[in-house]
Amino acid sequence: MALLIKLESKGPVFFKQLRTGQGGHPFYCLKFRSMTLNSEADSQQARKGDNRITKLGAFLRQTSLDELPQFINVLRGEMSIVGPRPHMLHHTAEYSQAIPHFMDRLQILPGITGLAQISGYRGETKEVTAMENRVNADIHYINNRSAQMDLKIIALTVAQVIKKDCSVF
Repeated sequence: MALLIKLESKGPVFFKQLRTGQGGHPFYCLKFRSMTLNSEADSQQARKGDNRITKLGAFLRQTSLDELPQFINVLRGEMSIVGPRPHMLHHTAEYSQAIPHFMDRLQILPGITGLAQISGYRGETKEVTAMENRVNADIHYINNRSAQMDLKIIALTVAQVIKKDCSVF
């Protein structure tokens, strides 16, 4: 993976971005770099048809392989496998003002996947309502989490990734 990323475009193999973690503490979330180097990386979400995304990056994003380095974050104790997805610092500041209970999602470690993601609330958030749906799912998860729920979320995440993988080929 690292070799392919290096061959396609200049820059590091990993993209690291400050995100909001448990208790509001920032941490560097790791991903395989899927975009060309750009000045908007820490302020602008990727969007459909984004010309910053490389060809390999599009594949990595479609198959969620770009997320694999977050297992390093899990080993460091900064993330969990299941939990609310971490957001860019400026999104936390913005949405915490617009959405009641937004900060409640920071009670637990952020996750590589979560209830919001398997429920279809992932990707770019153009409207506040899209983020509200994500936050509601995160809070539902926090209030009802269990080992059984985590296993179900992991299984559904794997199923979604496999389904996407099959549509790529």
